[in-house]
Amino acid sequence: MRRGTWAADADLIYRQSSRGVIRAATLIGMGMMSRTVYGRCRAGGPWRRLLPGVILLSPGQPSAEQRIAAALLYARHGAIVTGREACRLHGLRQLPDIDKVHLLVNDFRKPLSSEFVIVERTTRLPPPQTRNGFPVAPLVRAALDTSRRLRTPDPVRALLAEAVQRGRCKLEDLERELAQGSQRGSAVPRRVLAAISLGARSVAEMDAMRVWERSGLPKAQWNVPVRDAHGTLIGVPDAWCAEASLAWEIDSYEFHLNPKDYARTLQRNTRYAMAGIHVVQTLPSRLRTAPDDVAAELVQAYEAAISRARGTA
Repeated sequence: MRRGTWAADADLIYRQSSRGVIRAATLIGMGMMSRTVYGRCRAGGPWRRLLPGVILLSPGQPSAEQRIAAALLYARHGAIVTGREACRLHGLRQLPDIDKVHLLVNDFRKPLSSEFVIVERTTRLPPPQTRNGFPVAPLVRAALDTSRRLRTPDPVRALLAEAVQRGRCKLEDLERELAQGSQRGSAVPRRVLAAISLGARSVAEMDAMRVWERSGLPKAQWNVPVRDAHGTLIGVPDAWCAEASLAWEIDSYEFHLNPKDYARTLQRNTRYAMAGIHVVQTLPSRLRTAPDDVAAELVQAYEAAISRARGTA
């Protein structure tokens, strides 16, 4: 067997790799025989085949970054990462359980999806952004590419609500991208964006909107500032029913992650009480586990608030 440049330098192969992942063609170009490359990938060997023509230079499970590197080496020229892994690289946390690396390539390219890689050909290939050394689609595109492949609303709500609530995406940019992009799989994200546009800033608030509708009460305003007669801000309740002076707050550390929010919640409730506002507080979990009970509580609170307002008048 002819020994190539790889045999003279034990670290040369790794230096030619991307995070410990390398194309078989690169190894062969360094002088390694094809049968040696794939022989090392057999059970018990030091390497592992990840994708057609792509080798992991260790026998274990690849990391998330190594899977992305392998996918890009497989698709080659001009491919960019989108979908769940792009959202993760952009820093989002509310990610769906998708075990695929989703790539975008120009429409004239011919690579096929394979194993854990989804290759999507597009006439709208966006300019890539660099995240952790990888070419990545902008978050607006990545979030919607993820959402279009989901069939249930909950993970879509979680993903898009986080992107908007943390200021990572503008609602109008998501709506524009959804309108301009592929309409396949767009029904669920379209409904979620419609709910966000009504004022729902979190998954819990979207659930709350459905419970409020179930209650049969007059329409509420969502996330609007409530002020006293002097114009001083009292609070921004999740739902506000002005005719009854009724505020509804969805309170949980699950959706308000800063522990200091607890102190602010106490201060807010004191301001509500001083202003004569009836406030109802609900945990997000009850919106799912006991929606009928929560709806009944809202009706009772509304009737009590209306009766108090009439008695005062």
